[in-house]
Amino acid sequence: MKEKAGKSIVIVDDEHSFTELLEHLLGDHFSCPIFTFTNPLQMLEALPRLDVGVLVTDYCMPHRNGMELIRKVAECLSEAPACVLITGHALDDDEEAERPAHLKAILSKPFRWQQLASVIETHWPANAASPVRDKVSSLHRKSDVVG
Repeated sequence: MKEKAGKSIVIVDDEHSFTELLEHLLGDHFSCPIFTFTNPLQMLEALPRLDVGVLVTDYCMPHRNGMELIRKVAECLSEAPACVLITGHALDDDEEAERPAHLKAILSKPFRWQQLASVIETHWPANAASPVRDKVSSLHRKSDVVG
């Protein structure tokens, strides 16, 4: 992993094939580094070496659920990055009520990767260069549903 390679997209999901798919699809669209982790604890260990622009995390994972991970990342960094939660389950009322401000979107599985790309673009840090390669061709080239 390169140290401080610029703002990056970080994807955390315990399904290795899912993180690989998202990395491939988003990698064709975005020019920024994309780091994937299948274990939230390993991501937290790597966090000091990452310059997170947007964090994308699954909700249901071993060791720590996505909501806990989002809160922990905010505790570890002076400025919490925008976060996207992906889930196949509805959040309970307590979790929805205690939703962190830096949790910008919740995507229900399955979803189109373009939906995720759009959310990432919308919440990309304003002080960072645009991560988009060629918006028109990459967004319309594929219509893959993921999740």
